[in-house]
This record gives sequence, C-alpha cells and structure tokens, in this order.
Amino acid sequence: MTENQNKFGTAPVFFTAVSTILGAILFLRFGYSVGTVGLGGTLIIVLIGHAVTIPTAMALSEIATNIKVEGGGAYYIISRSFGLVIGSTIGVALYLSQAISVAFYIIAFTEAFSPFFDWLFDNYIFMPWANWLLHQSQTLAIPALFALTSIVLVKGAKLGIQTLYWVVAILTVALIAFFLGKPIEVDPLATPPPPIPEVSIFTVFAIIFPAFTGIISGVGLSGDLKDPGKSIPLGTLTATFFGMIIYILIALKLYNSATLPMLADTSRLVMSDIAIQGWWLIPLGLAAATISSAIGSILVAPRTLQAMAKDKVFPGPAVNTWLAQGKGQGDDPYNASIVTGTIALFFILLGKLDAVAEVISMFFMVTYGSLCLISFMQHFAGDPSYRPRFKSKWYISLFGAVACFGLMFFMNSGYAFISIFFMLALYFTLNYFTTDKKNIAVIFQGVMYQISRKIHVFLQKSDKEANTSWRPSAVFLSPHTFQRLDAFNLTRWISHKYGFGTYIHHIDGYLSKQANQDAKLMKNRMIKMAQATKSEVYIDTLINQNLASSISQVVQLPSISGTENNMLLFDHARNNPTEIQTIVDNFKLIQAANFDIGILSTSERQFGLMKEIHIWITSSDYENANLMILMAYVISAHPDWKNGIIKVFYVFPKATIQQEKEKIAKMISSGQLPISSKNIEFIDRDEGVALNSIIMKNSPDADLLILGFLSEALKRFGTGVFEGYSDLCNILFVNTEEGKQIK
Repeated sequence: MTENQNKFGTAPVFFTAVSTILGAILFLRFGYSVGTVGLGGTLIIVLIGHAVTIPTAMALSEIATNIKVEGGGAYYIISRSFGLVIGSTIGVALYLSQAISVAFYIIAFTEAFSPFFDWLFDNYIFMPWANWLLHQSQTLAIPALFALTSIVLVKGAKLGIQTLYWVVAILTVALIAFFLGKPIEVDPLATPPPPIPEVSIFTVFAIIFPAFTGIISGVGLSGDLKDPGKSIPLGTLTATFFGMIIYILIALKLYNSATLPMLADTSRLVMSDIAIQGWWLIPLGLAAATISSAIGSILVAPRTLQAMAKDKVFPGPAVNTWLAQGKGQGDDPYNASIVTGTIALFFILLGKLDAVAEVISMFFMVTYGSLCLISFMQHFAGDPSYRPRFKSKWYISLFGAVACFGLMFFMNSGYAFISIFFMLALYFTLNYFTTDKKNIAVIFQGVMYQISRKIHVFLQKSDKEANTSWRPSAVFLSPHTFQRLDAFNLTRWISHKYGFGTYIHHIDGYLSKQANQDAKLMKNRMIKMAQATKSEVYIDTLINQNLASSISQVVQLPSISGTENNMLLFDHARNNPTEIQTIVDNFKLIQAANFDIGILSTSERQFGLMKEIHIWITSSDYENANLMILMAYVISAHPDWKNGIIKVFYVFPKATIQQEKEKIAKMISSGQLPISSKNIEFIDRDEGVALNSIIMKNSPDADLLILGFLSEALKRFGTGVFEGYSDLCNILFVNTEEGKQIK
C-alpha cells in the first residue's frame, strides 16, 4: 500500500467533530441551560454560539484551502499562511484549550458513573474515608487520565480512528432512544421544588460554549488525510451545521419532556429519565462521547505542541528538541503527550466541571476571535498569494471576530482581560525572539495599502474645489540629504500634523543596475533617519543626469496624500552660490507646474534654538503674506517648536503705514489673522533703505525667517533676491501660485 492509501477521507473529519460537539455538555449541562434560562434563552445561546463557530469554521476552511496542509492541524494551517509569529501565538492558546479539554472531558466521563455510585451508596455502607474518597471526581478521573495517556502513548493516532465509529454508533443509538422517550411524569402531590436561582444568560453561555468547540477537532487529523484541502472545509462545516440542528431539536425535546426545576438540577442525568432504556443507554452515550472527546483532545493537543516545537517556537534548542521527539513510524508525539497529560492532571485536581468549562471557553474564544480577525484582514489586504479554493465573506469573518471578543467580556470580564493580555504579551515575545519576521504587520501593510488605494481614488474623484482651506502637500527635492539635515527637518515639520511631506533625494548620474542598488541603500539610510526622528515623511530617491530632469519628473508625481501635490521645495547653502544658481536657472520649469514654491536658504546657524519664527511682509509681495503665515503655523505645530512664538513684521512706506495698521487690526479682530497683536510689529521704510538691512537689524536672534519673493523680481535680480542675509539663521523664501485664504 502507498502512503496515501493509508490516509483518511472526509468522514473522519465529520465524525470527529460531531462526536466532540455532541459530547459532555449535551448530556450534563444542556438540560441545566433549558432549566435556568428557558427554551428561548437556550435557543439564543445555541444561535450565539454558532454565530461564533460558523464564521470560525468558514475562516479556518478558507485558510486551509489556501495552502498544502500537512500535520499540525489548525496550528500548521495558520503558521504556514501567516508566519510563525502569528501561528505560534494562536497555536499556544489553541494548545492550552485542547490540553485543558482533556481534563474537562475526563471529569465529565466520571459523571457518567454517577448512577452506579448512587446505587453503591444506597446499598452499601463504607468507612468515612472511603465514603469521602468515592465522592470525589478525581478518584476516578486521575486513574482514567493515566490509563488514557498510556494507551495513547502506545497506540498513537490509530486508536482515535478505530474507536471513532463505535462512539458515533453508540451516540446515535443514545440520541434515538432520547428522542423516542416520553415526558417525565410529575406527581401533583409532591413537595414543590425550591425556586430556580437566577443565573445570567452569559454565565450559562460560558458553561455551554465548550459544546460547540468541537468544530476544529477534525482539523487535527490534517496530517492523516488524503486531501486536507477538500476534507477539512467539507467535514468541518457539515459537522457544524449538523450539530446546531441537533442542539435545537434536543432543546425542544427537553423543554417538552421535563419541568424546568428538573432540568436545572445538575445532580441528576435528566436525559436518562426521558430516554427509552435511558438508565443505561444515556450513561453509555455520555461515557462514549466523553472518552471519545478526551481521546480526540489528547491526540490533537500533543501534535499541536510537537508541531510548534519542530518550528523551534520555544526558547532553547533543548526544549524544542525534547518536545518535538516522536515515536514509531508515525512520529507520534511522545514527550508532548506527557506534557499534555501533566496539564490535564492539574485541571483535574480542580475538580469543578463548570470552572474548567469557563477557562476552556476563554481560550477557545480568543483563538476563534484571532482566526476570524486574521481572515477579515486578509480579505482587505488583497494579497495575490492568498487564493483559497473555499471563500468566506469579509463581513462574516468580521462578525465572528467582534462576537468572540465581545462575548468574552460578557462571560467574564476578568478572564477576558487576562486572556487578551496573555495573547498580546505572547505575540510581542515571540515576535522578538522568532527569526521568521512575517508577522501581523505584513497583513496590516496589505490592509493599509487597500485603504490607501481607495482613499486616493475617492479623493481624486471628489470635487477638488469643495475644500477651500489650504494645507501643504509638499515635495522636497534635494541632492544634499547627507550633507545637511535642514531640508529633511523642514519636511518632517510640515508633514507632522497639518500637511503631507514627500522627501526625494536627487542622485546625479544615469540609471543602471549598480546605480539602482546604490539608490536603494541610500533610501534605506533615509528611512532609518525618518524612523529615528519618528517622522511622517514619505522617502524616495530619483536618479537623473541633472536637477532639471528630476524636477520635470517630480512635478508630475502623484501625491501620497491622495490630493495633488501643491508645493515644491528646494534648498541651497548660503555660502555656495552655485546651488542657488541651479535653482534659479530652472525656475521657469518649476513654475510650469503651478506649484507654490519654497526655497530654504541654509546657514551655519541652521534653525538655532527653534524658539522664534519671524515673518516679513512688504507691500511689494503682499500676495505671499497668507502663505507665509500658514507655513509658520504648520511648522510651529511640531513638538520641536514647542513654546515657540511667531512674530510678524509689516514693512510699509511711511505714507501708507497707518492705513495698513487699521487694515491689519480689522483682520485680527475678525479672526482672519490668527496672531496676537503683541506679536505684530509695523516698520516704516524710508525710501532707498534695503529690506535686508532692516531684517538684519530686527531679526538677529530669530531661528527661522520666512520671506516672500516674486517671480518678476527673480527675472530682474536673479540670485540677488536671496543674497544679503549672511549672518542670519535659515530662511524660507516662498512664492505663492495663487492667493491663499486664512479662515
């Protein structure tokens, strides 16, 4: 026989899931649910539970059909789809839920013997110590755990499949006997039962929910299936919907067959009182279901742990090697089974079925919620490598994620906070130590890409004139990135809060393979600069034989903000006339794009202490005034300029200065000029007095000067427009393409 001929089809996936779904909770606590919250409340619990499990089953089926599935169950599927960091984070939570489930099912298994022990106590008298011992669930549960673990260590995976069909047959007979049974007769003369204590529907839900978690039991057989991509979604989804229908029918049968106080009494196995030959068929069905579920959990949980160890998830090579150690031809997880048995023993010692059920519910909820959340994000990420054969819907996955995390807090807010904190701490720890850095950031990157794309298209289609308030969407083009940081700093200040900034490093030369590699290295250096300064600047490089070619390309670039770029910035060193001459020579080309223009003139003083920004407005460049004021406010919003002040100097001829003062006063009072009158100074300019001399006199200690310039002046005086400020700080010269409004 070939290896594939020894593997299983879809039936084991379906029956494994069904035998777990129709398990301990069905026999031991489902009647309690109907008795405490009524038929309506129980049906709501069933629907809420499946509002979680159906999206999870669909998400898991989707993920499973995207890759070639091997051993390791749900952990393998998640880790191979989204990387070891995400996979192992969910895998640890999944493993713990599976390991604790072993304890849960064995405790439930011991309750199948309660009729026998009741008969024993009614007919025999025991010593006090023996009487106490026989009343403890651990008395039978601990030997059962050791026996089950030993059998699994010897027999391996074949044990589960061999017993599976017997279990399903016994379950079927037990349920048929139950549905054919008659209602329990009530003695009208009997003493009325005590009132049923009020219990929150979410408290009952936390106890009942483990009944629905069997949906992923069959996934643990992934390594033993002929075609996991087909069998997992088909078997899992069929079992999920089948289980939901059975639970609804059982709720209706219980409600119509017994009184609510009878159903709420957890000390009796009420289904055995209803079923035909229920005194032995129902305990037998309970024993078969619980031992089957326990076998399923003790088979699946160690395989999850072994798969994580093989991926070297845990700290220390010795730990991973020991946990990954298998036995026999099937590489059955020997050491991982011992660890699983130890965890199960700890929870068996707790002894309380309801308490263990709550813990299991939390771990399953956080696992299912994470699966649905990742599925939802993957839908939005639009990753071309994510091509599942079975496709769910994004809104189904989103609903499942919200339902999971929301229900956790309704069930037990304390456990919920602890569970989520545990998952986050585990994620960041594994992200730090794991060499495989494919993590949730990769999915987030895809999601943000899709959101950004949609926003860009929306903004492009929207009415550009609808928003009349101006904000800079600036592109700074500079070949001097690694000689001085002034240009980069100005870009990050602009893009901090009110604007958008793109910084492009111009590289002189011709595009070649080597030049492209060098450009990538430079870009990485710049990105590190941006990360170190926590800036919001978009970084790129551009290779061209001259600055003019780069300018012609930059002015045609789409904006990263979704709106069109509206400002182009350059820089030059004040002590290097060649740099400003290059900018002036290309000014006509720059103007052709109808951008606002900024030229940063840098000096050795740089931006000084970053405490004062001085704006100089003259009668000859009044149209630049609002742009200068707006730029000052955009820059000063950055924390680097914390506690900085903006001062505005108006320079006018003596003949008109009084008129201008009145005009500015009206603008301040109406709110059009958002500057305190204390920070405004009027200077009358005598004829023949150079502006730069006035500025040198009044702004010697400024940290940034903002001046306006006109294209006509540039044509007439050339680079002379920017000269005469040698002893001052950095100066930003601006030229507006059209008048700006300050609202």
